[in-house]
This record gives sequence, C-alpha cells and structure tokens, in this order.
Amino acid sequence: MPPTIDSRRLGYIPLLSLLLALAMIVPVVPAAAQQSEEQQTQEMLQRHIDGLQHRLDSLSRQVDDLMFFQRVGDIADIDLVSFTGPPPRYQPNPTGQGAGNPLRIRAYVFIPKDLDRSTKQPLIVFPHGGVHSNFGSSYSNILRELLAQGYTVIAPEYRGSTGYGGGFWRAIDYGGLETEDTYAARNFALESYDFLDEDRVGIIGWSHGGLHALMNIFDHPDAYAVAYAGVPVSDLIARMGYKTQGYRDLYSASYHIGKSAYQDVEEYRRRSPSWNTEKYDGTPLLIHTNTNDGDVNVLEVERLIQALQANGKTGFEYKIYQDAAGGHSFNRLDTPLAKESRGEIWRFLASHLRPDNPTR
Repeated sequence: MPPTIDSRRLGYIPLLSLLLALAMIVPVVPAAAQQSEEQQTQEMLQRHIDGLQHRLDSLSRQVDDLMFFQRVGDIADIDLVSFTGPPPRYQPNPTGQGAGNPLRIRAYVFIPKDLDRSTKQPLIVFPHGGVHSNFGSSYSNILRELLAQGYTVIAPEYRGSTGYGGGFWRAIDYGGLETEDTYAARNFALESYDFLDEDRVGIIGWSHGGLHALMNIFDHPDAYAVAYAGVPVSDLIARMGYKTQGYRDLYSASYHIGKSAYQDVEEYRRRSPSWNTEKYDGTPLLIHTNTNDGDVNVLEVERLIQALQANGKTGFEYKIYQDAAGGHSFNRLDTPLAKESRGEIWRFLASHLRPDNPTR
C-alpha cells in the first residue's frame, strides 16, 4: 500500500518554509538597527560624560583660582588676563562664522607686592605641563620662591588647557601652535606692564612646559635671555614608542595632530625639541632630568643633549640626577634635594636676569 499523505502536514510545508526564510532575514534587520541605536546611545552618553567632565574641570579651575589667593596672595598681586593667540589649526567648519579668528588665551600674572615698579624689572614666562592640564596652585611653592626674588611671572593657559570648555580643550596643538600661545603671553606681558624689561625675560617649564621653553628659544631666539627645561618632553617619536596605545590615541585624534607617528613621522619630528636643535642659537639654557622619571623617560632628554652636542651647540648646561626621590616631580617637591636643585635653577636664572633679591 502506498504511503498516505496527511493533508494537514502538507499544508504546514509552505508555512514552515516561510518561517525558515523569515528566521534567516528578520533577525538581521533588528540586530543592525539595535546595533545602530546602541552606538548612537553610547555616543550620546560619551558626549554627555565629556560635557560633565569639562564642567567639572571649569569648577575645579575656579576653586583653584581661590587657592592662588590663599597661597600667594599675601606676597603677590594676581591678575587673570586675556589675549589672543593664532587661530586654531583644526577648524570643524572652516567657512563658518568666526572661523579663522584668533584664539582667546588666558593667563595668570603674579607681581610681587613690594616690587619697585619705578625701575625696569625681569619677567618669567612659566607654561604648565601636561597634555591636557592647567597652571594649578600646586605650583605655589615655586611661585613663592620666584616672587620673593623679585620676578613678575606670567603663566599662560595655552590651547588645550583644562577648565575652559570643550572647544578650547579640543583646540590643542601639542608642540605646535600652543607654544606660540606661550610666546604671545610673553609679548602681552611686555606690552601691558611698562615696568618689565624686554631684555630680561626668562622662560621656565617642567615636562611639557619644558618642551614649551625649548621650542620658544628655538623659534624665537631673540625673545629670551635665559631658559630652564626640567624633565622636558623632547622626542615625540620615541615617546610614541614607549607609551601606551591610549596615550598615542590622544595625539592621533582628528582635532589634534590627526595622524599617528606611523602615518606621519615628519610631523612628530617637527614638534620635537630634540629634532630641532639646529635652531638653538646659544640662549643660556639649563636642563635637568632624572633617571627614574616615570613620565618622561630619561632617554628623551639624553637624546636632546646628544643632538645639541652633535650640532656643535654651546651655551647650555645639564644635569642628570640619578634615581632622585620623586621621579618626574623630584625637584618640584618640598624636600631638601628639591630645594637644593631649585636653588641651582634660581642662581642660573639670576645670573642673566638680575632680580632685586636673587637667591644666594
């Protein structure tokens, strides 16, 4: 007897085929849509987090403003000033309203209360360190020592500094236009305070601030009488090699350099002091580094020193500290070694800037 066919099962076959076909197609659309929605949600949350971070940075900046008055207000008149630097390199909308305008820069000016303003006085330009940071009240111990000697200090909050909103943060141009903001701070101070002597201007900085000091005397050799670079970032190419991927990503972001060192090694070279030493014209320069620095590896500063020597440059001095306690911050602390090291710096500066009350 031939097999019988259940008409009810036969009726299920087209339906089963349809369900199988739908099983292969239908989940694809919701998954893609779901993935897109999740991505959009993540991006929205990230923007919200970034906005909160910048508002927190702004609040922290305002609190630190008060701390300056608490920590150095007894010996200094403090001004928060504004001026302009070059237009941003990265323009999200280059044809939009306001595109190409100079960037507004802020700076702190500290003037000794007992300074004799009837005679010409020296100026110290003091850029802060950090990829994204600002001039914080943690520098108060150094400020007090400078002010006691009779120095007026201008500390620029160059592009990329924190506490001034996301737009300013994203305007960072590490080793590029930001060093011109520091130079603009120098010029603003001389134009604004008639008691300052344009022939007695020094620049000092630690870490990334040290890079600023170096690039300023390289690019503007007639602008400074003396410079100090402490544990300076010196070779971005080497730095990209020994830092983490997360650190490297800061530089290759679209609003920043926009490329990795692998993609454009010449651009990283252009922003590195150790690859620009041919421009050094002998401005008196003191360099300090530390062998156990956990941020700026000593190899960067050694490369800088070797490059200066290889180019036959004179006029600079250096000291490599061996495993000094404090690592990257070894001579910014309040330890006896730190004070001794800073004493060396102050004597070096004073020999060229002649403040009223030099450190002995």
